[in-house]
Amino acid sequence: MRYTPGILVVFCLAFWAAPPATAQELAGCKAHTSRQWTMERLGTEHWKLVGQVEVTCVDETFFADEIELFTDQDRLVATGNVVFTSGTSRIAAERLEFNTRTKTGTFYNASGSATIGQPAAQPGAEDRSVFGTQEPDVYFYGETLQKLGEQKYKITRGGFTTCLQPTPRWELTSRSVTLNLEHYAMLTNSLFKVKGVPVFYMPIFYYPVQKDDRATGFLIPTYGSSDIRGQSLSNAFFWAISRSQDLTLLHDWYSQTGQGYGTEYRYVRGPGSDGFLRLYNLREHEAQYDDTTTPERQSYEVRGAGTQRIGSAVRARFRADYFSDIQVQQTYHQNVYEASRRQRVFSGSVGGAWREYNITGTVDRSEYFYGTTSSTVRGGAPRLLVNRNERPLFGSFAYLAVNTEYNRLIVQRKAETELVDQSLTRYDILPRIRIPFTKWQFLTANSTVAFRSTHWTESRDALGQQVDQGVSRNYYELQSQVTGPVLNRIWTFRGSKYAEKLKHSIQPFFNVGRISGIDNFERIVQIDAVDTVVGSTTRVAYGVTNRVYRKPGGGGQSREILNATVGQSYYTDARAAQYDRYYQTSFNGTAPTKFSPLSIAIRTLPTDYMTTNFRAEYDTRFHGFRTMAADGTIDWHGWVQASAGWSQRRLVEGLAGFDDPDRLDHYINGLTNVRLKQNRYGVMYQFNYDLLRSSFLQQRMMAYYNAQCCGFAVEYQAYDLSQLGYSPVQKDNRLNFSFTLAGIGTFANFFGAMGGPSGNGGY
Repeated sequence: MRYTPGILVVFCLAFWAAPPATAQELAGCKAHTSRQWTMERLGTEHWKLVGQVEVTCVDETFFADEIELFTDQDRLVATGNVVFTSGTSRIAAERLEFNTRTKTGTFYNASGSATIGQPAAQPGAEDRSVFGTQEPDVYFYGETLQKLGEQKYKITRGGFTTCLQPTPRWELTSRSVTLNLEHYAMLTNSLFKVKGVPVFYMPIFYYPVQKDDRATGFLIPTYGSSDIRGQSLSNAFFWAISRSQDLTLLHDWYSQTGQGYGTEYRYVRGPGSDGFLRLYNLREHEAQYDDTTTPERQSYEVRGAGTQRIGSAVRARFRADYFSDIQVQQTYHQNVYEASRRQRVFSGSVGGAWREYNITGTVDRSEYFYGTTSSTVRGGAPRLLVNRNERPLFGSFAYLAVNTEYNRLIVQRKAETELVDQSLTRYDILPRIRIPFTKWQFLTANSTVAFRSTHWTESRDALGQQVDQGVSRNYYELQSQVTGPVLNRIWTFRGSKYAEKLKHSIQPFFNVGRISGIDNFERIVQIDAVDTVVGSTTRVAYGVTNRVYRKPGGGGQSREILNATVGQSYYTDARAAQYDRYYQTSFNGTAPTKFSPLSIAIRTLPTDYMTTNFRAEYDTRFHGFRTMAADGTIDWHGWVQASAGWSQRRLVEGLAGFDDPDRLDHYINGLTNVRLKQNRYGVMYQFNYDLLRSSFLQQRMMAYYNAQCCGFAVEYQAYDLSQLGYSPVQKDNRLNFSFTLAGIGTFANFFGAMGGPSGNGGY
């Protein structure tokens, strides 16, 4: 509401005549008194009110011991215990000069607070976890505090914090602060203090203060140290472009090796249309270690993935996970899975579905490294798939499906001084008819007849050399998959109130397949499973699956608590065992055999929060396990999350591919996260241990504490680099820590510090 001199005169006269402890309504304003007060007229347009005066107009209220009104100047001067409230803002001061028309003024020796956004109890309230689980308030103070607008203030020789406590856990002080509530705070010559102790100085600082948890501004830096990189400081600037996209600029400084620059762009265009792209460039200078000097070099990484809907039927996808230097990949990354990754890939595809037809075009390239200079490259550029999904054949009980492929295969083997290119083009068509039999619950069968025709533009000659001469292959395949007869038994256990049931199901299976003769197998360039089909072969797979289901009393849902499968395959042609994709130990250079290893797979779900798995392949000829692996996870109501894994590649004397001690491995790993329900405290421990060499590959520990308005996280990692051969140190000890402030987060750097995924921080 706008004040006028006339209204102020009427207002003052009414107040003069008002009795104590009453309220007067004047032109939309209310004047309240809590005890006897006086009013004195000092001039024609000058009035003075003395006492505990309270004046309210619209959403602004003034409290003071003494108020002077200059009605011709639209000016109000308040002194003595001055309190001003407007909306969610509250300011206390020794003295106030205020313009009632422009609603601006200056407070002296003032302090104030404001709630950002809606109170928690109101609809549309913000997520309090963004502000450390507290009300998102801001507290500010200064020698002078100028109100420049409805939500804008300028503070001189003061500071602010979003930690409303008698002794704030943190605060920012400055000679000059521009505070725009629900938008930002801009500070010059600022000092960051924790519990009143100065931590660091910043010549200029931009701090987002708004109800939206996606605010543009600088993120809190992350500090770290490493034996390889030296001291490090990671900074980031977050740009909230819009509600559907943002951009983060990253900078890492390493005292020992150099610095890196990166960016991440994320977007959401709608359901099924989203993605991200990360770019990072590392510039290393020459570095000196005890007995090693590393050269100057530059490297980069590109990571990204996305999906884009094009109309109602077409989707485009892309994926990039590429690095230029595997040495940087293995020595810089703090995520053990990223550091041990030897594969770089990129791919893109466009595909659509129209009724029963699918058409997909892709371009992909994958390179796997052996050491630092040798690698193999696989991919397709381009690859076109045209498929007809299963549909009843002329309305009968038989189903017809057709798969066709055009693929320009990329196949290369790289060495330091040699490149072997085996790339070629392949055409493939595979129509098949499936006839299901499901009339009996205890016995089901699926029978398939298929014809496959494939042509390669290149082939192998009698000496095994690849030549520019096409070759074609045609064969028939008959297959039948039978499950049963299924045997079931149910037990009922009566408790104190409800009856619980257990169901045991024994499901034997028997699969038989026959492939017609292929007389030119040796001429085919064998690249993947399409090329390694052995003709004139009958494959018989057999085994049994045991399933146990539990149904709790009281009408709960039945769920599977045990699944155990044991199976094996027999081949009439022993060569087929070398190319069977159903077994993990195929393609390992083992000698031909008519029997596959015995496959064992066990999965248990004893409770809703626990899962375990065990897998193994046992060689029945040499009476030994080829490989074994087990893993398990626990998730206790989100408070405790733990996982563990174990794997072993064993020595089997006399079995080619498994009789070399240098190819053995034996690992165990674990990860545990513990945090309180409100996520106030948390700890994490992770390890990877080489049982064969009795040494830790890495150990990683992190702990954090989140108070009402700030937090602190520290991380330590010990990483064994002794097996690389090119690392300047045998063991890299890494330490990182960061602060978190209410309303503004920290982030994980590109190489995965602070337990975050590589390149993805907590913006």
